[in-house]
Amino acid sequence: MDDVDSVVGSGDKAGAAPGDDGSSTPLPETVQVANSPTYKLDRKLGKGGFGQVYVGRRISSPGVTDRTPGANALEVAIKFEHRTSKGCNYGAPYEWQVYNTLSGIHGVPRVHYKGRQGDYYIMIMDMLGPSLWDVWNNNSHSMSVEMVACIAIEAISILEKMHSKGYVHGDVKPENFLLGTPGTLEEKKLFLVDLGLATRWKDTGSGEHVEYDQRPDIFRGTVRYASVHAHLGRTGSRRDDLESLAYTLVFLLRGRLPWQGYQGENKGFLVCKKKMATSPESLCCFCPQPFRQFIEYVVNLKFDEEPNYAKCISLFDGIVGPNPDIRPINTDGAQKVGQKRGRLTMDEDDDEQPKKKIRMGMPATQWISVYNARRPMKQRYHYNVADGRLAQHITKGNEDGLFISSVASCSNLWALIMDAGTGFTSQVYELSQHFLHKEWIMDQWERNFYITSLAGANNGSSLVVMSRGTQYAQQSYKVSDSFPFKWINKKWKEGFYVTAMATAGSRWAVVMSRNAGFTDQVVEIDFLYPSEGIHRRWDNGFRITATAATWDQAAFILSIPRRKPADETQETLRTSAFPSQHVKEKWSKNLYLASICYGRTSLYHQWMNGGKDIRGNFTNHIKLTTCSKYSKKALIQQLSPWKLDGQGDQAGNEYVELLPEVNHKHDN
Repeated sequence: MDDVDSVVGSGDKAGAAPGDDGSSTPLPETVQVANSPTYKLDRKLGKGGFGQVYVGRRISSPGVTDRTPGANALEVAIKFEHRTSKGCNYGAPYEWQVYNTLSGIHGVPRVHYKGRQGDYYIMIMDMLGPSLWDVWNNNSHSMSVEMVACIAIEAISILEKMHSKGYVHGDVKPENFLLGTPGTLEEKKLFLVDLGLATRWKDTGSGEHVEYDQRPDIFRGTVRYASVHAHLGRTGSRRDDLESLAYTLVFLLRGRLPWQGYQGENKGFLVCKKKMATSPESLCCFCPQPFRQFIEYVVNLKFDEEPNYAKCISLFDGIVGPNPDIRPINTDGAQKVGQKRGRLTMDEDDDEQPKKKIRMGMPATQWISVYNARRPMKQRYHYNVADGRLAQHITKGNEDGLFISSVASCSNLWALIMDAGTGFTSQVYELSQHFLHKEWIMDQWERNFYITSLAGANNGSSLVVMSRGTQYAQQSYKVSDSFPFKWINKKWKEGFYVTAMATAGSRWAVVMSRNAGFTDQVVEIDFLYPSEGIHRRWDNGFRITATAATWDQAAFILSIPRRKPADETQETLRTSAFPSQHVKEKWSKNLYLASICYGRTSLYHQWMNGGKDIRGNFTNHIKLTTCSKYSKKALIQQLSPWKLDGQGDQAGNEYVELLPEVNHKHDN
């Protein structure tokens, strides 16, 4: 991997990263904190995200029996967290704050005492029974449909109560659902434990939903059960707990999830990719219909959308037995909601607008084009350009006063955007078999040229364009086998901003520059076109300034310019073919191509319909270009993205034709 600076002056578990947390310090043999009874440590129960849990047995216990509940119980659970643990960066464990709010609500165990003894922060809690993992494991790796449906009903109810207090759990999985103590009245009651990764979805000051963000270098949760949004580093919200619950239910029912078995440094990437590629139908092919309906509902929830918990619970009403007293799991919490909800189905809420389904399990690639409002200017595009024809088009454009503003590649052929609004004074380019040619780039840096656009082909070659007349003061680039967000974040702190990106196969190249004219910058990356994230960024004043996509992911850099243009209109378009016809339509509205790339954007059903985004308003009206000689079905089956394209003439005529690999050109 390359990490080059110019010489020109002017998860399986994450969140609690493994490390030296002081756990080697001996635990005390007896525990007494905050006026609690004295307890002697017994057997180890397990280890959570930030600590370890033991059984504590009360030493002095006159009149106390094994069935005595609560703070006076003979046995309690004692959680130890070392003072150097990452959960204790600011003193007492963060989890204590969460329990202060949630302790004792429906489905959350009660905390009776907490305090510090020696090097450990100690929390004394209700003693509970086996986890759902234990139950599943001890039952030949299986659970009945009725039991899993009861778990679904009660778990949704528990999450609803937790969410109503402003928190999301952040690590929903079978190991964190525990039953009550065997032999007690609570043995069939479900509890959700380990709040070390819980976060607030509701701002404590304003009472509003927390702001959306994406930090691809941050993962919180457990890889097997984490939501796709957690994998991608998005701010946690209520939808994530429900998605993790959906995976938990399928695991308990089927005994396995399709993404189990991945290993290595890129395990998280591969698991997330598989989750995105697995449709609800495929995931639930051997499950009763309500499980598929639940998954379809939760994966389509928006970031700040309030889930319809009652509706989700109602899905499973028909699976569980009619008598709550003989159900394998106590569903009292959900029954209180059920008395109000009656029988609902996912289709009965007439007030809700129908949603476009995502994660259909059929990936597709498209052209992504970005358009900015500009004063009228001359712009020209070429596409389907072979290596040998690049020079003549670039030379002709230069003679006409045009410079390259964007380049892209598809099927080892090139696309060029040239216009008169770049502000460049001169330009050089290199077509290289390397991705990227370090020596040539450094030579041009010495001559005060800076990278202004670049593209990579599937065969590993690259086209790099460098210009004079930019505002850049210094430049750095990195070539990486995965999207290099950690490096980007480091360079942001040094005053650099992303100014260009490209991909070649699965490799990424990111260029960052000082004095780029931006005041802030963010990243949106996804295995689909990240429409929701882009709209939220647009609403906060960001505009797309760089794009790139591999066969797996699409990445967008959004920036806030130091000098805002008079007209901030920006549109994006996704098309199966190069958007030649649409470019001309945009020109008529003084919208000009600012960036273009080819790669993963969506699913086949979206690919057929196309997609358009306009400054925060989503529509879905761009249709696949058709031809009288071919049906849409035939075109989809037979044509590569390059073969189906329009060609324009100066009279503005448009037609579609099956074409060999020849160049297309048009200018306004």
